[in-house]
Amino acid sequence: MKSTDMNKPLVCVIDDDAEVRGSLDALLRSADFRVATFASPDGFMASDEADAAACLILDVRLKDADGLEFQQTLLEADARVPVILITGHGDIPMTVRGMKAGAVDFLAKPFVDDALLPAVSEAVKRDQERRAKEGADDSLKTLYASLTPRERDVMGLVTAGLMNKQIAAKLALSEVTVKIHRGNLMRKMQAPSLADLVRMAETLGVRDSGAARYGHA
Repeated sequence: MKSTDMNKPLVCVIDDDAEVRGSLDALLRSADFRVATFASPDGFMASDEADAAACLILDVRLKDADGLEFQQTLLEADARVPVILITGHGDIPMTVRGMKAGAVDFLAKPFVDDALLPAVSEAVKRDQERRAKEGADDSLKTLYASLTPRERDVMGLVTAGLMNKQIAAKLALSEVTVKIHRGNLMRKMQAPSLADLVRMAETLGVRDSGAARYGHA
């Protein structure tokens, strides 16, 4: 496969009907997506494509599996691939169940190209946004890991709203030392302002940790 092709979003299809798989493969490739098709959930999970998929088109009624149950399995395993459900035998309860589990769309066969392709584009957009956020969160965790234990204490208390003098009293430090720790952690976290640091602490879930440890509500 060409390197340029690897940059295209990967759409995976699980359907036990070979004709449907072939039709979807041709349609999606014509819309400039990479495609991988599977006859069963087991085949999908055993493949290298499972982690890279930007969208999963999943038939609800498979020969040896229940598509809705597999969707739930993915959810419980924290697999975040956006799912589009397709079926030739849909009903309202089935649709509701699939959408509640986070499906991007639920399409009844036979569906028109104009219905499927926008749904796939929306799924790919959601996946790109999720991966970008996870990448940013990972970078933030790396920055936080660079802090010393004392800098983490100061960060927790600063972002909980305490002043330097209060932090110094709670940590039994001089106010000058607190200011040094505060300056160091701001630099290490690459936080331009206190408001930015607070947002980072909220994302990391550490905003109140220091205050809780030292008895500040």
